Amino acid sequence: MSIPETTRLNKYLALQLGISRREADLMIEKGKVRVNHAIALLGSRVSADDHIEINGSPVKSDAKHSYIMLYKPVGYVCSRRRQGDTPTIYELLPVDLRALKPVGRLDKDSSGLIILTNDGDFAHRMTHPKFKKVKLYEVSLDRELEPLHQQMISDYGLTLEDGPSKLLLTRIGHENRKDWQVTMHEGRNRQIRRTFAALGYEVTRLHRTHFGPYSLHDLKSGDIQPIDI
Repeated sequence: MSIPETTRLNKYLALQLGISRREADLMIEKGKVRVNHAIALLGSRVSADDHIEINGSPVKSDAKHSYIMLYKPVGYVCSRRRQGDTPTIYELLPVDLRALKPVGRLDKDSSGLIILTNDGDFAHRMTHPKFKKVKLYEVSLDRELEPLHQQMISDYGLTLEDGPSKLLLTRIGHENRKDWQVTMHEGRNRQIRRTFAALGYEVTRLHRTHFGPYSLHDLKSGDIQPIDI
């Protein structure tokens, strides 16, 4: 990467490390960043000739932003290390893409759209609740959802241990009340599963089809596709 005449230090760090600018600012505030061997200050600007270190290690300046979609199969975890014998999504990626980080996660038993990037600001815009990125899921339950419970979830929401959960539910087909499309604007850990579990239902299938403006389209399980931003 070639740096323009000068660029803000937090922007530069965000690009090189795949973090948000706010995270970069926190590193600077804590005195972890040095520019030309001097402790960096918030608002600092850097140029191509500057030597930048974090905790004594030089920051390489060859990173470029990358964005990909992955169709995650069931049975994979969104972490870098295997959990026992459970494989990770990184085993589905070519070596040159394994430095990317997932934007939000899906648990081992869920499938569908995962976005990965090294652009921290993009990840922040996609996941912070204030940006209200819509996510769509196809969900199947172990038994038919009672109309009263549908109304509770969609109209009033449920209170979970980490706060309220309100999901928009739309039936998939008319054959039964087990299969639903779930629309949500946030995405706390296992929120959909916990919401239904609070009413005595088990989610037997959870599949994400859309995340903000991105969708699986014709991707097949295990496939990846670059994203143009």
